[in-house]
Order: sequence, then structure tokens, then C-alpha cells
Amino acid sequence: MKKDLIKKNYNKKLKLLNHYNKKYYDESISEVSDDIYDNLKKEIIEFENKYSFLKSTKSPQLNVGYKPSKNFKKVVHRSPMLSLSNAFTEDDLINFEKKILNFLDKKKDFSIEYSAEPKIDGISASLIYKNGKFITGLSRGDGKEGEDITENLKTIKDIPNFITYKNFPTEIDIRGEVFIKNSDFKNLKNKFANPRNAASGSLRQKNPNDTKKIPLNFIAYTYGFEKGMEINKQSEFLKKLGDWGFKTNPLNKIIVGTKELMINYFEIEKKRESLDFDIDGIVYKINDFTLQKRLGNVANAPRWAIAHKFSSNKGVSKIIDIDIQVGRTGALTPVAKIKPTSISGVIVSNVTLHNEDEIYRKDIRIGDTVVVERAGDVIPHIVKVDLKLRNKNSSKFIFPKKCPSCGSNTIKEFNQITKKDDAVRRCPSEGYECEKVAIEKIKHFVSKDAFNIEGFGKKIVEKFWNLKLIKYPQDIFNLDYDRIEKMEGWGKQSVNNLKYSINERKKISLEKFIYSLGIRHIGMENAKLISNFLKTSKKFITILNKENINELQNIDGIGETQISSIKSFFSYRVNLEILKELNNILMVQDQKNPKKDGIFKDKTFMFTGKLDGISRAEAKSLIEQNSGTIISNVSKKLNYLIIGDKPTKRKILHAKELKVKILSQKELLQKLNKRS
Repeated sequence: MKKDLIKKNYNKKLKLLNHYNKKYYDESISEVSDDIYDNLKKEIIEFENKYSFLKSTKSPQLNVGYKPSKNFKKVVHRSPMLSLSNAFTEDDLINFEKKILNFLDKKKDFSIEYSAEPKIDGISASLIYKNGKFITGLSRGDGKEGEDITENLKTIKDIPNFITYKNFPTEIDIRGEVFIKNSDFKNLKNKFANPRNAASGSLRQKNPNDTKKIPLNFIAYTYGFEKGMEINKQSEFLKKLGDWGFKTNPLNKIIVGTKELMINYFEIEKKRESLDFDIDGIVYKINDFTLQKRLGNVANAPRWAIAHKFSSNKGVSKIIDIDIQVGRTGALTPVAKIKPTSISGVIVSNVTLHNEDEIYRKDIRIGDTVVVERAGDVIPHIVKVDLKLRNKNSSKFIFPKKCPSCGSNTIKEFNQITKKDDAVRRCPSEGYECEKVAIEKIKHFVSKDAFNIEGFGKKIVEKFWNLKLIKYPQDIFNLDYDRIEKMEGWGKQSVNNLKYSINERKKISLEKFIYSLGIRHIGMENAKLISNFLKTSKKFITILNKENINELQNIDGIGETQISSIKSFFSYRVNLEILKELNNILMVQDQKNPKKDGIFKDKTFMFTGKLDGISRAEAKSLIEQNSGTIISNVSKKLNYLIIGDKPTKRKILHAKELKVKILSQKELLQKLNKRS
């Protein structure tokens, strides 16, 4: 799939997800089924993981829930209320366990014990107890801060106001799910669209007396923080919750191995319709709390837990035509036009075919009857072709070898990692000589995650391009407003609004500035890594010369692919001129990294050799938790070289030459232990 279309679809998905979140969290309205919502989220995350340039600050991997409502007091969670990663297939579960074993540096035969619990489709809540008294109740909010809904939660009979149990923790944040039973929901006389809406809307009433009228339930399943609790396993904690007076899920099981998890999954799926509460999957947690703490979290989700969701939605349709779209990076993406069909209540008429290889692999032809899977994406994908219904006279689709925009011969680049040609065919233009590429580059420049110029959407970009008002990004800041004012549909006020929006965006962060340029393989996350390293736009321009650019190899996460892409991009003189002109026009802010106060503050680390009893990922995580920075090369900027078994001798010699301090794994762990 071409890069610009990927980005286009990605932004649409994010916008749609945010819309659903706003409706659900702010207005207690579920516009789509849980399945559609979860699949949309899955598709966003899959695209982010597949295409590094897509990372956004609004990513569901970085955010949880939705910002707290203005109707309630905001309270910061002492321990963030994290989201969960999702699994949809057995392969997803196998990969989940594989990552855990790799992180813990354990072999495949190491047995992991899981707590498996059906995931109730309700509203998460946090209950804070101090000396046995329920003092504060919070919604999830955005995971960092929630809404104070204490009085509403106190109306739920399943939530004890006082706990007198012996040895109850001095302080504890008990977390669980607020929901309404299906049997109770039937008696609400269509006041809410579904049970989840009923739970959300009732729990967030301004008047607790209104909440009290609704038969809400609460099931507890975890804790956020605790003081004075001596429990080592999730199963032990669930038993304690019962002792303390909380209800827990009766279908919870302790299971070893992914095969047994799958057996339990299908058993629960069969029982799903007979339950008196809605479930949308099963949550698997590592049972051992010690392992949970070692694994920690990644982004907004724990490494030690995953939600195994129930099936996605499919439909059948017929391919009418296949269009080739050209993206910002020159990638040619085929999109099938299908006979409009409804899948999970959504009309689908466009289906992504990903790339040339995908068409040939699945033997997709115009006129074919196909199975379409909608996983929340604006443009779903084809699962398979129904060959039994194929017209005998249908011919194979011939993918164009020339760019449909500029006519240039397209190319397939050789991938140095896979040692194969890339699946994506591209127009070789990286400058602004190809019209479609140029337009998509400017669309990217003004997009939400880049300059985010209000009132300067994609249609305006196309219109202004066709009218020759813009040709390059810097033209946006030098528009002929007098000419625009005379155009149909424009007036003085609308022109003033546009002018104001553009001027407001002349001040921009370095990472957004780098991202806005549209360099292949430099998404939001990589732009942030580069800006954190270079600090200023002046340094970014300086580093682009041949002698300095290899400095970027010192950034952990920036490799040969990214550096090669930057080199290729700025080998076009027009791109370098655009960069310099924009830097003169704009106020690009220096990157200011957050203050770090850990024991490794301002210190850089590098690993060589295999570590014993701990994976490199875990060691890296421990260093970063203590404010250290990981770099990829031995240089004068390196403070510590950590050596394991069979280290690279060349790296050790180079470190000694530069007088870099060399530590063994044992010495590193000793330093870490001193923190406590």
C-alpha cells in the first residue's frame, strides 16, 4: 500500500476512533458495536506496527479512554489505568507469549501460568480505600486522570463503603467493571441503546439519586496501588477480593499454555449467549505478580496481559473496478471499487488491495465475488476470492508499470533486510515533479499531526494547487489573499480566518516540523527521536551534509533504513531548498526534553554480548526507567558499555580507546540495586 494512502486511511481511522470515544465517554452513546470499535482500534495499531512513519500522539497505543468530562472534578490516578493490547487469533497469543519469554530471557519450554477471565463489556472504575473506608471513586478518563464519581459509585450495592476484614491493606485502589445485567436492561424501556450505554450513562449522572434508580453491578478484578498487601498471585488476589466482600467473575480460570487458553476461549464463546451480562472477549494475565512487575508496561498497556477478543465481521460483494492511487512517497496502491454492501451496519464500497503482490497472490480480478473483512477500517480488505463464482472469461489485472500521474517508469526497491524486492511499486519522484506526489506531500504538510492548519483541508490543497496558488509547502505562508478573496465561495471574513489559522501555525515544534516534511520512514516517533537528539532546526540542517549525517546512527531506534531515506530525500535539491525556506519563515522551537531525575540522568548506555537471566529489552527498560539513554554506536557520547557473554571485541577496543567506562552485567545490576 502506498504511503500517502496509508497515512490518509490512518488519519481517518484515528478521527473515527476519537469520534466514537467522544460519543461513548462524553455522551454515553455507542454508535457502533463493540466488535467494530475493537477492530478499528486493532487496525490502527496493526498499521502503526507495520509502518513506522504512522505513529501519532493520538495513537491508541499511547492513549487510554477519553479525556474526563467537564461535568465532573478531575482527579489524577496515582497509578495509571492502562488499556490492554488485543489478540484476535491463536497466532496473536503465541506471539504474545513469545515476547514475554524473550523479555524474561526464558526458553520455549518455560511454563507460564495465566489467569483467564471473561472481559465484561462495561465501564472501568477505580475504588480507593483508606483504612478500610471507601474515600474516592474514579472513572478511567484518559488513563492519567479520571472523573470523580464517588457518590454515584456509592449507590452500587456491590461496592462496600466499609471493609473491616482483618489485615485489609492500609491503602488500596481496587479496580473493576461497572455493568448492568441483560435481564435488568430489558426493564429500562429503551431508555438506553444497549447495556454498556446504560452503565455509562447511569454512572455519570450529575445527581447520584438518578444513578441509584438503575440496577448497576460491579465486578472487581485488579488493583492500581496498594500499601500493606502480601499477595503473590492474581488468583490469590481474586480470592481475597471475595473475602473482602467484592464480587469476582465466576468464570475465571488458571490456565497454563496458549493451547489450553484457546480451548477455554472456545468454551466461553459457546456460553456467551447464555450469560446474563455482555462479554467481548477474555483477558489473560500472568498469574505471578513478580513476573508482572518484571515485565512492566509498554506505552499504555502492560506487557503481562492481553485481551483475546471475539471474531470480526465479514461480508460478500463483487469487484466493479480497480483504481491505482499515488501517494506522498510515490507508492502505487490498488483500491477495489466493490458493489456497496452492508457489513455490521456500515456500507462498504472501497476495499484496499494493499499492493501488486497481494493482487497476484490472491489472483484478484475485476468482476470477482469476494469475501470482505471489515475490521473497523474505512477501507477494509479482501480475505479471499470465491473462485466458484468467477467468470471463465475474466482476465488477470495487469498492474501499471508507469506512474498514472506523471508517466515515469515505476520501480520496486530491493530490500537489504529481506533480500527481496519490496512488494510496493513506486513512482521514483521524491521531489515535486510528479503532480500526485506533490499534492499528497502538501496534504501531509497541513495534516493534523503536522502543521494542523484549520480550514486548510485536502480539498483546499487540491483547489489551490489547480489554481497555481501553491506549488511548494512554503507557498502556504505567502498566499495571494487578495486573489483568494475574489474567488467564488470566499469572502473577507473567510480569508481573514484562513490567514489567522496559517499565521497561528508559524510557531511549531521541531519534531512536528521534521515530520511535516514527509520523509519516507520518518514518522512521528522517528521525528521525535531525531528532534530529541539534535535539539534545533539549525542542527538538523547542518547534519544533512555528507560528513555529519551518519551522526544519526547514535540514536537508538534510527537505523540504516531511516538514514538512507533521509539521504535520498535531500538528494533532491528542491527538498533541501524547501527546508531552508521554511526554516527562515517559521519559528521552529528548540526541543526541550522533560527533566530526568533518575540515577542514570544524562548518561548513555550501549550493550554488547548476550546477557544472563535477563533479556536486552528488560535491561534497556530498567535503564530508561532510571533516566538513562540507550544509543546504538560506540562514540565519544557513550558513557557506559555493558558487556555480556561473547561481546564484540571491536566495540570493546573502541570503547577503551575513547575511555568509555565498561561495566559487566553484574556491575550494572549492582548500580540499579543501589537505587532502592
